[in-house]
This record gives sequence, C-alpha cells and structure tokens, in this order.
Amino acid sequence: MEFYENRAKRPFAVFIWIGRAVKKWYRINRTRRILHGMSVEQLKDVGLSRFDV
Repeated sequence: MEFYENRAKRPFAVFIWIGRAVKKWYRINRTRRILHGMSVEQLKDVGLSRFDV
C-alpha cells in the first residue's frame, strides 16, 4: 500500500467541524441576546413568554 492511499481524504475536517460549531454557538447566543432584550409584549407577539427565554 502506498503512502498516499492511506491518507485521510479530508485532512482539515476537524477545522471545518470546529468552525461550524463556533458558528452555531454564535447564532444561538445572538438569538438569546435578542430575545432577552425584547419586552414582554414583543415576546407575546412571537408566542413566547419570559419563562421560555
């Protein structure tokens, strides 16, 4: 078996996974901050309560 046949197909897959995880965390954190800044009436319009946030 040659060296190149035993190589990983995507050597940077870990970095892609980390990037996606950070992006997902940022999106969730941003949504939480936005919802936390909304008034009770705005949350009610969206169908949420203060206990859901």
